[in-house]
Amino acid sequence: MTPTSTGSLTGPDRIPLYSPEFADDPHAAYERMRKIHGPLVPVELSPGIPATLVIGYAQARRILNDPLRFPADPRVWQQQVPASCPVRPMMEWRPNALRSSGAEHARYRSANTAGLDAIDQHGLRALVEKVADLAIADFRTAGRADLVSQYAFPIAFRVLSTLLGCPDEIGARIADGMARVFNVTDAARGNQILDQAVADLVTLRRHQPADDITTRLMAHPAHLDDRETAHQLITLYGAGIEPLTNLIVNTCRKLLTDEEFSTSLHAAQSTIRDALDTVLYTDPPLANYCITYPPYPADIDGTLLPAHQPVVISMAACNNDPALTLGLPTGAIAGNRAHLAWSAGPHTCPARSHAYLIAETAISHLTDAFPEMDLAVPADELRWRPGPFHRALEALPVLVPTTR
Repeated sequence: MTPTSTGSLTGPDRIPLYSPEFADDPHAAYERMRKIHGPLVPVELSPGIPATLVIGYAQARRILNDPLRFPADPRVWQQQVPASCPVRPMMEWRPNALRSSGAEHARYRSANTAGLDAIDQHGLRALVEKVADLAIADFRTAGRADLVSQYAFPIAFRVLSTLLGCPDEIGARIADGMARVFNVTDAARGNQILDQAVADLVTLRRHQPADDITTRLMAHPAHLDDRETAHQLITLYGAGIEPLTNLIVNTCRKLLTDEEFSTSLHAAQSTIRDALDTVLYTDPPLANYCITYPPYPADIDGTLLPAHQPVVISMAACNNDPALTLGLPTGAIAGNRAHLAWSAGPHTCPARSHAYLIAETAISHLTDAFPEMDLAVPADELRWRPGPFHRALEALPVLVPTTR
């Protein structure tokens, strides 16, 4: 196939990923994209911000495993993007592993991995159970709860803050800033709040070291300075609050709305881990991300991707690529971890085992406490938050048996 001109990916007919309509039914949008454009789709991440959305599984794996042609460094791109752009804080360069390549990426990643690997898994499970108990105690007598604000978020926030050695006051500011950045509604202000709060945490732990990830980052042989340490923490918070909250919530939604799956779980024919993998495969909480910025026009299957324009991997669409499941029996994805929810290649998430443990423990604790929990509203009344990157419910209201 002869490569097409870049005009095929820079024309006026770009698909907006920021609209409420896209948030309401992204999978229908992916299906339409596939029919019209194939595996590489011209999109807008916000008004006036073009990108290529990769919805083909094979093409995504090729890009994610080719950091030379598809590096993660956005510095040339962002020169043309105003600081007020709502998606820029989620995409701009920072001195961290997520936005670096080559030797700098290896340096940052080694510090992150060492900090995470020192977490005691048994202690982590006990911590999640303790935080889950506190959250459940807050709504046990009320008869209803919002699993986003009253369960999943408090667990993700409190567990991560404990692991990072972050006091509640600083942690609350970090969570506020991170939520604004993910929602892309007040992202510039969110970025300011986030940067200042993380800098305060680094200053605190520089003067008062402890047994936590922040202290381990500063003590690592990579010799991170305070600014670099702060930006590793931003990455950890970015991966550890919003996506983890949404993984817990989306999996609970799956259990509450999929009668066949719920019955299988209660009959011990499947597990919470199976439910997590099904959600990570079919409806991952970080739906579109793993962004790269080719420094030169890059040919993928005959289509030329423009230089210095974001290439965004749609983990949600790639995982549901019909070419991936062709010939597989129904239900074959249960327990299958070939999905891209954790990315692939050199930027594969180093905290996936911790995320599995936290989410699995949180959901198991909830279903053990309330085996007869039900949705408080019809499933079609649940609302998704707009935004090009996440798959996130505004709320997940449930009814639970009361105890006094």
